[in-house]
Amino acid sequence: MAGKVTALIAQKRNKERVNVYLDGEFAFGLVAIEAIRLHKGQELGDAEIVRLKALDEVEVAHEAALKFLSYRPRSVAEVRKRLQEKYSPEAVEAVLGRLIEARLLDDEAFARYWVENREQFEPRSTRALRFELRRKGVPDGDIRASLEEVDEEDAAFRAARAQARRLNNQDVQVFRKRLGDFLLRRGFGYEVIKHVVNRLWEERATDASHDPDAPLPFDDTNLGE
Repeated sequence: MAGKVTALIAQKRNKERVNVYLDGEFAFGLVAIEAIRLHKGQELGDAEIVRLKALDEVEVAHEAALKFLSYRPRSVAEVRKRLQEKYSPEAVEAVLGRLIEARLLDDEAFARYWVENREQFEPRSTRALRFELRRKGVPDGDIRASLEEVDEEDAAFRAARAQARRLNNQDVQVFRKRLGDFLLRRGFGYEVIKHVVNRLWEERATDASHDPDAPLPFDDTNLGE
């Protein structure tokens, strides 16, 4: 593997990388900032070549991680899993360390982002959010911090309001069942569902086309249904 550097040629598709040739044959690629330390005629021993290749693997993995992060924030576990598909454990951990130090990876910030995004576009129960974040590999402490300000009943109300409009012409039993099932799928508990469904039924009852004296979907007479 040892040899003499015979050429250093910038790659056509990426001018930030250089192909290193030893004894007339392509040996490996390097980022340009590392390649400038080499020169034609330089002898490279086996250990030095291994070091340069390992160094370059970290740089390539780092670029792959940055591209992965460009689409949306990620948890540490998500990035680790992605990199492990192609790179050595040593390269993966080196890249994670760099990203964490640069605060491009932060599980606490990621958890807040995830919860805020759900709250804005697809409200869910804290139980459902906790399950999602655990699947992303977020530590429990960061999950707890991200959920501290979630108002379950408000989230359920916002989640169900648009769905309730689609049930505008349904009777109380259909309204209760469909809206309740919808909220159950979002992970909300019975008490929250009861309050939200009743609240939305009352809102509907303010419409002159409906009977304002209609019974609430959830009351003492139907709790056992």
